[in-house]
Amino acid sequence: MPGAGRGRIIATVTYRTLDEISETLSPAEERFERARRTVGLAAAPLAGVAVFLATAGLPDPQQRLAGILTFVIVAWITEAVPIPVTAALGLALCVLTGVAPAADVFGAFASSTIFLFIGSFIIAAAMMKHGLHRRFAFRMLSLPGVAGSTYRTIVVLGVTTMVISAFISNTATTAMMLPIALGVVATLSGFVAEGGDPRRLRFATATMLMLAYSASIGGLLTPIGSPPNLIGRGLIEKATDARIPFFTWVLIALPIVLVMFALLAVVLLWLNRPEARRIEGARAYIEGERAQLGRMSRGERNTLIAFATAVVLWITPGVVGIVAGDTSGAYRAVLSRIDEGVVAVLAAALLFVLPVDWRARRFTLTWNEAVRIDWGTILLFGSGIALGGLLSETGLAKTVGQNLSGLLGISSLLGLTVLATVVAVLISETTSNTASVGIVVPIVIPIAVAAGISPVIPALAAVFGASYGFMLPVSTPPNAIVYGSGMVPITRMVRSGLVFDLLGAVVIVAGVTLMAQALGLA
Repeated sequence: MPGAGRGRIIATVTYRTLDEISETLSPAEERFERARRTVGLAAAPLAGVAVFLATAGLPDPQQRLAGILTFVIVAWITEAVPIPVTAALGLALCVLTGVAPAADVFGAFASSTIFLFIGSFIIAAAMMKHGLHRRFAFRMLSLPGVAGSTYRTIVVLGVTTMVISAFISNTATTAMMLPIALGVVATLSGFVAEGGDPRRLRFATATMLMLAYSASIGGLLTPIGSPPNLIGRGLIEKATDARIPFFTWVLIALPIVLVMFALLAVVLLWLNRPEARRIEGARAYIEGERAQLGRMSRGERNTLIAFATAVVLWITPGVVGIVAGDTSGAYRAVLSRIDEGVVAVLAAALLFVLPVDWRARRFTLTWNEAVRIDWGTILLFGSGIALGGLLSETGLAKTVGQNLSGLLGISSLLGLTVLATVVAVLISETTSNTASVGIVVPIVIPIAVAAGISPVIPALAAVFGASYGFMLPVSTPPNAIVYGSGMVPITRMVRSGLVFDLLGAVVIVAGVTLMAQALGLA
């Protein structure tokens, strides 16, 4: 029957080689995959060498890094070798070629974002072990009209994620919502395609991409929704006379967020159209499963305690920012101490001390269960942080931005706003959005001043554009998290991400220009 086997979470294996996925491919798909990965073995190093030679006029570290980044990106897209291995190899090449010392390159793994990944993944593992993710998923699917349509299911998940992400970082939001999204896919996959592998369903891909992209979009809504927002706003206010209060930011961002989400809902479902739109019988199945769940087990309650602890602490800085003001000493003090990575580790630690059977000394999670988290995604994103840092430290990103500006000879407000947005999006594809803001905004402001243009609009556009890296797993933490689910082929992420990069750039340029002028900021 369609409902059989959906009572447990899907077991996924990420970053699979061709022989590991060949059984699930059609002959045509297998030929395409074999060609793509084989071509990548030669194309990646050749492209890296070509870019290295073409950038001979740059300083040595920038030239070498340009070649290495090209090699890594081509290898990622073609999956010539597992993506985390390529990421680590790129770091090794940076050390071997003298781009930076090993201590600097691998020091990126000390970032608190890495510990946010680890702690969140451990909490997710406990959710899946005790079935709490199923309880959450069934609750969401029980909302009126949701379970009967794959489209409505995906959109409701996106709206929920977007709203949460306005007050918690997009990384924490995605990590928090991932087990729920996996539970939704596990519950509905059999109704969408009888006997289909969930890892190959367009429904699963659309669900995962909606989760990542809506988290990135929602983070723009408030200054506290994403670290780059506060950094970018601070840079703008320091360099200009403009002041952007909390609610002024919300007024600017709200139309952009709403329009972008509407485009996301329509275009994402068009590019990754679920195998079935209507889901017959799902409602009855969900009601039956909810009835069988009964009361929460001790393990579920303990996991909920850890999860709730993390959520409350993640939200606390945002609440303080709204009440006391995001420029207040109280907000800055709370923000500096309640670090998201620290919160994730503390909440995860609770799982090892909250007992399910005290007499037997059995706790909510064991270490042997915790170590099964997705270390490949952690390695991948740590490497992305390192490569992004090198882009900034070597000056390569600044060189790219300045050369583009000089090459295009831009001197109008519209032209500079478009350039700022495009460069911010491009840089955020290979580095963190925080680094992208730190690179692009300081470049754009003096260019605008020199051209006699108000720098507020192009600088704001750069801040917004920095959160719109949708193409690669390392572009944003949400991308890396959902890619680690094993349900998002790299080719689909690149295709969908390219479309949303382009759409996002248009929405940002139009939205920031219109709203900033309407509110008297330019």
